[in-house]
Amino acid sequence: MSAPLSGESAPAPVAVLLVEDDEVIRRSVTLALERYGYRVTSAGDGLTGLELFRQGGHDLLLLDIMLPELDGIGLCRRIRETSTAPILMMSARGDIPDIVAGLESGADDYVVKPVDTAVLVARIRSLLRRATFAPVAVAAEPGTATAVPGGSTVPLPGGPFPPGGSDPSGGRPRLVFGDLAVDTAGLEVFLAGEPVALAPTELRLLLEFVAHPGIVLDRQALLRNVWDYGWDGDSRVVDLCVQRLRKKIGAERIETVRGFGYKLRS
Repeated sequence: MSAPLSGESAPAPVAVLLVEDDEVIRRSVTLALERYGYRVTSAGDGLTGLELFRQGGHDLLLLDIMLPELDGIGLCRRIRETSTAPILMMSARGDIPDIVAGLESGADDYVVKPVDTAVLVARIRSLLRRATFAPVAVAAEPGTATAVPGGSTVPLPGGPFPPGGSDPSGGRPRLVFGDLAVDTAGLEVFLAGEPVALAPTELRLLLEFVAHPGIVLDRQALLRNVWDYGWDGDSRVVDLCVQRLRKKIGAERIETVRGFGYKLRS
């Protein structure tokens, strides 16, 4: 693994939970990340990893797929039941079934072992940026409406709210497409008035779509804008995240344009 560049370190203490059964890899990754300023807690099996996760305090999880007791796929699913923390999966062989299973279980990204430290840290930083970004909200006066190109006008107040009749966005302007409402300032999504729980990457992907309704977005553009990749990433990450997003907001909302990419139906 390569050494960090001079003067480089994590911008702030970031807690990483590493679950890896190979002791040599676990130690080398821990030492490498600590050299970049990360605080690493590690476990050698899935059940111990789950217990450490439940103790809280982790900003990002780095999970191997092949784990004893509880494999990385099962561990990822258990974590996703209660958390949207960024998850980076590691695959020893890079087999497509392993990668697909990891992403479909709720992971945000994956790397193939052995991985260079610089690449691993770049992926971690990218995931953390996705999890903590704050998009600029559409400006609007209180009680006015926000026009969405290709979509509908957002009434404030008004529209379908959750039971109780209160505005879930607190009066902030929302982007509305049928019964799908996105509060870009509060980073909240509602479907037929009910809140929708999205992982950070799923939310970033949806925000990219609602910012360009009716416009075809190719996979490489999505990798750059959503995954923050400065190089050609694996487009399977995009496809599987789109699949997860469709399950949560409705398959008919995101259209596949064969040979080009995806677009949000306006």
